[in-house]
Amino acid sequence: MNIVVGVTGGIAAYKAVNVIRAFVLAGHDVHVIPTDAALRFVGRPTLEAISRNPVHSDLYEGVAEVRHVAMGQAADLIVVAPATANTIAKLANGLADDLLTNSILASTAPLVIAPAMHSEMWQHPATAANIALLRERGATIVGPGVGQLTGADSGLGRMSEPDEIVAAALAAVGARDLDGKRILIAAGGTREALDPVRFIGNRSSGKQGVALAAAAAARGATVTLIAANLEVDAPSSVAIERVVSTLDLQTAVMAAAKEADVVIMAAAVADYRPEAVADHKIKKESQGDSLQLTLVPNPDIVHALTASRTHGQIIIGFAAETEIDRAKLLDLGAAKAARKGVDYLVVNRVGWTSGFGTESNEVIVLSGAGDIVSEASGTKALIANHVLDLLV
Repeated sequence: MNIVVGVTGGIAAYKAVNVIRAFVLAGHDVHVIPTDAALRFVGRPTLEAISRNPVHSDLYEGVAEVRHVAMGQAADLIVVAPATANTIAKLANGLADDLLTNSILASTAPLVIAPAMHSEMWQHPATAANIALLRERGATIVGPGVGQLTGADSGLGRMSEPDEIVAAALAAVGARDLDGKRILIAAGGTREALDPVRFIGNRSSGKQGVALAAAAAARGATVTLIAANLEVDAPSSVAIERVVSTLDLQTAVMAAAKEADVVIMAAAVADYRPEAVADHKIKKESQGDSLQLTLVPNPDIVHALTASRTHGQIIIGFAAETEIDRAKLLDLGAAKAARKGVDYLVVNRVGWTSGFGTESNEVIVLSGAGDIVSEASGTKALIANHVLDLLV
């Protein structure tokens, strides 16, 4: 697909690099059009290196090839990330005083806009009216989210995360094939308290589960995200319930699953928890040279879900394994799929530098019978849409 990514002049322009990279890694031909202001935040060499294409920004370059309209005419999709209040105002009013706005005005491709600005600018009546007009004309608006802004400011106006933007953009060029579906997703890593200070946990950031939630919402689903200690911002387009421990996660998931058509258990769940939790910080001085912990097993949430599933409900499990040998990895996955009773099991290899906390993933999807259904590698947004394609 030919994708034009417009980058405008806000501090969030640095995050546009990951939007561009995700599209490239997914196999798309990406052409970046920055505004002059954007190039004061992110350099042209960076955008060219990531997009693997020359970057043009001058309206009066390439006149012989009519570049100011040709790029828009050739685009299958246009994404503006970040979109400042100034650029949004231009687009709403049909102004075309630079290469980006000319290209958009000359295009019939789906337009996806990811606003980024201070809260007061986003909430200003002029911006609200401009966004409403763009939506009315068919543009897809992604975000903004709530979080840290420039300087000490925090609030509504933060640009959505790259995975959420990419998922929404890809959904904009396809059918909303999950319209009306209710999808429950568990993401992140559970933590089991030792005392008020310490816990036993894992290195899951929740990025893959968040990417699944963003992609499912972009494709029309009503999404509930049970979030266990996420290290990334959750999409603003989904309902979020935050939990800490495995028992917390079990309570939340089992309750929400009753209303779900699909349950995707992408969370990394602790297999054990301490038998006893200290009321006060465990002091080294009182323990001597060693500390002995007694751990007890946590409940198997996925097995409990499959045992009590509603009629027609689809349950997808995830299995993070460190096994290097492919045959042994598949054996582990097949055994787990059978033991858990899932419809699909997404197996991914993790390690010190792969899987957890990274921007990409590599998965093998098994059926409940342990057969290979598909394989995929790429950004976590790409993996998310691959899993959802299987659902459809």
